[in-house]
Amino acid sequence: MTTLIDHQEHIETAARVLKAIAHPLRLRILCVLGDSERCVQDILEAVGTTQSNISQHLSILRDKGVLHARRNANRVYYRVGDSRMLQIIGQIRDVFCSPPQIW
Repeated sequence: MTTLIDHQEHIETAARVLKAIAHPLRLRILCVLGDSERCVQDILEAVGTTQSNISQHLSILRDKGVLHARRNANRVYYRVGDSRMLQIIGQIRDVFCSPPQIW
């Protein structure tokens, strides 16, 4: 049985993705998206920053393969591009995007 460490390309992919999502605004974008598809305007309203700032971070996430985009008329819609990322985002949302659990 091989492990992740035995496959250099898997290590490099994981590092690239983790580096791409390791920014507070990009994590917020991913928490907003989750398993849904949203247009830039919806993301902008949910995250609360400027259009140019959102566009820069969406571009980084798209270039690193984290997000996929599609254009419909004059709107661009984004979604998470890999189901494995949904697992990571789900864990991030559970741990960091939800209200803290009181024991």
